Parts: sequence; C-alpha cells; structure tokens
Amino acid sequence: MAELSQMQCEACRADAPRLSDDEIEQYMKEIPAWTAVERDGVMRLEREYKLKDFVTALALTNKIGALAEEEGHHPEIVLTWGLVGVSWWTHAIQGLHRNDFIMAARTEATYQQDFK
Repeated sequence: MAELSQMQCEACRADAPRLSDDEIEQYMKEIPAWTAVERDGVMRLEREYKLKDFVTALALTNKIGALAEEEGHHPEIVLTWGLVGVSWWTHAIQGLHRNDFIMAARTEATYQQDFK
C-alpha cells in the first residue's frame, strides 16, 4: 500500500486500457481491505469504513473529497451515520485503471493515519 499511496494519478483517456485480471490481482494485494466487484458491468473497488459517529464519518468523507480534487479523480461516496462507503473506478474506460488503486491506497492511508 505504501508504494501505491505515494504515486500520482495519470491523465486517463477513453482509449486507455483497462487493467487485466492479473494486474487487478497483483494490485489487490496492496489494498487487502478493499474488494473488486462488478456492478452494472463495470469493475470497481469498494470499501466501507465504520466510524464512531456522523461527524467523524463526515470528516473522512471531506478528506476523501479533498484527495479526489487534488488528483481530479472522483469516487462514489455514500455517507450515513457512522459509515462511509467508497467506490473507485475510472468512468472514461468503464472499468479499473491503476489510478483507482492509487486512490484506494491513498484513501486507506488517510483512514489509517487520521481515523483508526
């Protein structure tokens, strides 16, 4: 995770290749708390964070939002009392790109550093 979380996202165009199953398997080893799932035909990385209350969940949501803005790569975030659900995928290619793993790793590092 440390290696991915230190990387920067690259600009991703609609003709960029999706990651292969082997590449996904390798990257998943660096973010073991995350799950790769297919929703509506699109592979995504997903993780839920359980937090002590709404204010803390909102703080994590805001930090994830700031990370997303820095990189210009935006997740789906679901915020409820004590729970933040995060889903990363690359809209331009309707699947997974290395950028998604970078952002999942950076999300995880933020959680581990500031909220665990």
